[in-house]
Order: sequence, then C-alpha cells, then structure tokens
Amino acid sequence: MQESLNYIRLDLEKYCQDKDFEVCAIKIHLDTKCVCIIAIYRAPSGNFDLFLSKLDAVLRNLYTAALEYILCGDINIDYLTESDRKSQLDALLTTYKLTSTVNFPTRIQKNSATAIDDIFIDTSKMGNYIISPLINGLSDHDAQFITLHSYTSRPPSINYRLIRDINDHTINDFLNQLSCKTWDNVFSTDDVDIMFNSFLDTYLKIFYSSFPLKRVYLNKKNKNWTTLGILTSCKHKRELFNCM
Repeated sequence: MQESLNYIRLDLEKYCQDKDFEVCAIKIHLDTKCVCIIAIYRAPSGNFDLFLSKLDAVLRNLYTAALEYILCGDINIDYLTESDRKSQLDALLTTYKLTSTVNFPTRIQKNSATAIDDIFIDTSKMGNYIISPLINGLSDHDAQFITLHSYTSRPPSINYRLIRDINDHTINDFLNQLSCKTWDNVFSTDDVDIMFNSFLDTYLKIFYSSFPLKRVYLNKKNKNWTTLGILTSCKHKRELFNCM
C-alpha cells in the first residue's frame, strides 16, 4: 500500500468462509471523499447462495451515504455469458448501485475465454474511468487495471519514495537464507495450491528480511494531483493490497 495514502483496514474476518466467501477491505480517505475497496473470492465449488447472503451482509454493514465503493474479485461467474447466477448477482449489486466494468476475458484457456474476475463501481459517480486487461504471467487469470479519474489526492508535503535496499551484501544474505531452507513444509502435502502458498510465504519472508524498505527523499516535486489506480488479478484477495 502506498505510504502517502490515508487508509485503514476493515475487519471482516467474521464473514469469511473457505471457498464460499472470502473478503477483505480497506477504507481510503481522500481530500474530498472516502472510498471503500472490497476484495472478494468465491471458489468454483463454493455455495453460491451463501456467497450472495454474505456479500449482502458485508455491503449492508459497510454502507453509509458518505462512502463510495469499489468491489473487485474472482467471483467465478462468467460476465461474458448470461446466466441465472449473473442475474442474481447483478440484482443484488444494483441495490448498492454497483455495476460491472469488465467486458473482456480475464481467464483464457485452450477452449474457453471467460470474464470470471470483475470490478464493480457506481458508474453514476465514477463514470470517468479506463479499464484494461494486464497479462502478468503469474496466474491463469489476467489482471485488470482500472484508473478512476474522478479520484484525486494531494501528495504529502514531504516527497519521498520507498525502495528496497538491494546491494551485494543484501543479495548474499538473501541467497544464504534461501540455501539454508530445507523446504520441508512445502513438500509436506500433495495439494498444489497449499504447496505454492507455503513456498511463496517462506520466500517472501526471506525476501522482505534481506531487502528491507528504506525511505528516499526526492528533490523534484510531484504533480499537484494524482489519480487513483487499482490493480488486481482478483484470484487471491490479498493481491489487491500487495499491488497498490
């Protein structure tokens, strides 16, 4: 998450249920408005009725007239094809003035192309936007990048950026830590998803430890205004916040 943004994380853990409905959210305070970004995930085998019920409960709990909402995630409902599930989800989201923005495939396989990841916004308030696919090569789902031109935020009075301290010493430390790992936890299961998540968690812990962030102050002034961009591959809910 960008350090210059004034935000808080929202605790929605009580609504989460594995495969049926997974959710996390943040609230960002901008100069003239507040926006709530909600990331959701529903597995293909998840209980669809429970998904709708919990999504409605989350939106109802978070809803206030002062907030604007952006809902995104991997919902495993193809928005390129009309279906009962698409109609039911649209009916629910319409009550909160949320509309689908993705009109291109987000998951392309040999014999199919589907839009099962989406970003929903209130187009009456955020009509000035651009959305496009972003092929990242990290997943079988493409990312979606949306730029909302109606969202502006003044930069902080002190201009800086965060960079990772990468040099010969930190690289050697990184390689040394990797070489000392046995990776037993990765191969303790036959489930590919669990294996990958275990590997990634271990790898990132070492990466962040070896290459810590440091603040570098800039002499050149930034532009007076910036637009809010959201990037999400929408397959895992935490990607939303890691990519911003």
